[in-house]
Amino acid sequence: MNLNERELIYDWNALPGSFDWSLARGVELDDETLRDGLQNPSVVDPSIQDKIRILHCMDEMGIHAADVGLPSAGARAVEDVEALVREIDRAGLTIQPNCAARTMVKDVEPIVRISQSVGVPIEVCTFIGSSPIRQYAEDWTLDRMLQTSEDSVTFAVREGLPVMYVTEDTTRARPETLKALYGRAIEWGARRLCIADTVGHATPDGVRRLVRFVLEEIVAPSGEDVKVDFHGHRDRGLAMANSLAAIEAGAHRIHGAALGIGERVGNTEMDLLLVNLKLLEVHDADLTKLPEYCRLVSEACHIPLPAGYPAVGADAFRTGTGVHAAAIIKAERKGDAWLADRIYSGIPASMVGREQRIEISPMSGISNVKYWLKVRGYDPGDEELCRRIFEAAKSTDHTLSEEEIRSLVEAEAR
Repeated sequence: MNLNERELIYDWNALPGSFDWSLARGVELDDETLRDGLQNPSVVDPSIQDKIRILHCMDEMGIHAADVGLPSAGARAVEDVEALVREIDRAGLTIQPNCAARTMVKDVEPIVRISQSVGVPIEVCTFIGSSPIRQYAEDWTLDRMLQTSEDSVTFAVREGLPVMYVTEDTTRARPETLKALYGRAIEWGARRLCIADTVGHATPDGVRRLVRFVLEEIVAPSGEDVKVDFHGHRDRGLAMANSLAAIEAGAHRIHGAALGIGERVGNTEMDLLLVNLKLLEVHDADLTKLPEYCRLVSEACHIPLPAGYPAVGADAFRTGTGVHAAAIIKAERKGDAWLADRIYSGIPASMVGREQRIEISPMSGISNVKYWLKVRGYDPGDEELCRRIFEAAKSTDHTLSEEEIRSLVEAEAR
């Protein structure tokens, strides 16, 4: 009997009254791995060769834009940004480069020089703090903030570069301040505005309200074609939820970084954002490169990849539990790979180029043992061998390793 997905999976996420995700199919993604991601104090700045490999993974997964660095940080940053932009041009990548800059002309100047040298437009992401707490700490007046913003935005626009105007700490800023800053930025020529949850303060409801406020009370009255971005942080563990809420409210582009690396505890996880948007049928690119993308970032930045990390962690599609394994085995016996890949998995392993794995642990049933043996070419009908492995699993405190099980198989053969 052939059953379709709707008959096998009742989706509470798609009941009447839920957000219609088909409306979000035009949303774009901006990868911050190579800029905000590298601001995490525990990361190692990768070699340019590793950065180029990571950039190619981004492109292959359909990520639309990438922040390739902060040129004002120093000579190495300038060299790497130029090399990355040249690679985009040389390899014909579709991903669009952008660079961060404070609202200072001296920060924008190196971006302009690199763009002119390579012959590729680089979006200037010029940022300034906008919350009252930041203004108080810095002794900034709104007039001063407007002046430095105008200088940097108009300089970039005069040089022919697209500008995204970023207000740091937007989620703790006063509405009148945002109206002043964003409104004038549009007048000066910025065609993107970025809402930044810089310290991870926001909740999904707050993000929805803020995105709608910017779209309805600032962008719409301007009459200009201005896009709105959302940049989330994980301090309260809400970055993914906030990013999805921003999309629901109408944001045009969402920022994230591989494995969620970034300032303090990091950014929205780009890898998991890709997975969620793929499952929601918003992003249709091939995600089989996802494990490589995350592995490259993990190794190049010296950031461990936890075994329990969703989609790409070692345990994401691995079980040693008897009930779970038995269900997967029964699904496979029906000859339906689609079924076996979803019976105990909310993310199909095949979607990210992986497969379901059944191990043997203290929580296993005899079906785990027989399956393990069968997959590796041993006789699952050898009852004595199955019994020995099963008893060994029940008497230990961990999932048996490949080596441990093979030693039991070899001992039985002798």
